[in-house]
Amino acid sequence: MPTPRMFSTGRLAAPLLTDAGVGVGVAALSLAGIVIGVGLPWISSPRPLDAVAVGLVGFVAGALALRRRYPIPVLVVLNAVALAWSAAHYPGRLVPLIPLIACYTLAALRGWRWGLAGTGLTALTAVVAIHLAFGAAQPDGIAGVALWMAATAGAAGAAVGYNRALLVATRAQLAREAQTREEQARRSVAEERLRIARELHDVLGHTMASISVQAGVGIHLLATRPGQAAEALSTIKRVSDQGLTDVKTILGVLRTDGAEPDRPRTPRGGVDQLDALLAPVRAAGVQPRLTVHGTARPLPAAVDLAAYRILQEALTNVVRHARARTVQLDLHYEPTQVAIQIRDDGPPAALRPSGTNGRDGHGISGMRERALALSGQFTAGPHPDGGFQVRCALPTPDQA
Repeated sequence: MPTPRMFSTGRLAAPLLTDAGVGVGVAALSLAGIVIGVGLPWISSPRPLDAVAVGLVGFVAGALALRRRYPIPVLVVLNAVALAWSAAHYPGRLVPLIPLIACYTLAALRGWRWGLAGTGLTALTAVVAIHLAFGAAQPDGIAGVALWMAATAGAAGAAVGYNRALLVATRAQLAREAQTREEQARRSVAEERLRIARELHDVLGHTMASISVQAGVGIHLLATRPGQAAEALSTIKRVSDQGLTDVKTILGVLRTDGAEPDRPRTPRGGVDQLDALLAPVRAAGVQPRLTVHGTARPLPAAVDLAAYRILQEALTNVVRHARARTVQLDLHYEPTQVAIQIRDDGPPAALRPSGTNGRDGHGISGMRERALALSGQFTAGPHPDGGFQVRCALPTPDQA
């Protein structure tokens, strides 16, 4: 089975094999040009091809094979070969041009600064090589052509290197953006799951607590007061129907998958439905007392639902755990916020059965999260004068 190290070795070997092929091809082309007489016609008496010339061409092939791994040494070696070739007056015009390949490679791999240095070295070498090859018989304009070719090779390499770096940076940026989108999608899924879990907890907790209380009342009164028992059963039916509707609304989000953007994502709830929350409390034998301070007004949807859920959870805890006779609800409509206070007259937390102080489940934390999500404030705990108190303030910035 292939291993990561094998893949890494393959990636390193591929450029080396390619460059080796380039080196062999250039060397073969240079020798072929010499054999068929493709040379510089103004060299009056070129030196015949010998073993030294073949050795220099071999150096060219080996250096080109390593041009991407060691671009600076290869540039120096190829310029030295060009100088030696010109000083020996060997025929063939291709060998003195081979340093241009190394100049291009250095600029492409190391950037324009190294490319500028390589261009200067190659241009200087070309001028010296021309002087060694021709002496006083140097053709007019040949030095300018050599300088132009060196500058062109360096500029082309720098441009290619810049484009490669830009492509790498663009790919990295796209990869980071894709990773960010994936993380945001996972975070959105987690937040949606938490929202659904919170809604289910509130709906089912309130519904099951009301059903449990009313069922106990019905069993107790079934034999002695069948009329009140029937009323308790009617309350169970109404509460369970409403709870089932709310659960269907919540779970319907999982089935629509965004196909119905106008479908409500949460059960409809607001402080205007407060009477529906108080009815099961009365039926459980707890007397609620509601006081509205200020002028009631429509609240922003998010604030309205959060206030409703906090009231629902607090009243559910009163029915299930407080063993209270009364619960006082104060709803304050203030210019920049709506404040809620729920206090029961049950026994202190220390006198309640274990796990009934409202702190061991998710109710208190769920109410706190709802308030903090809207930049609100939330406190819950025993009241100094007895009972348990929940207080929260939800900002209404759109109505300031």
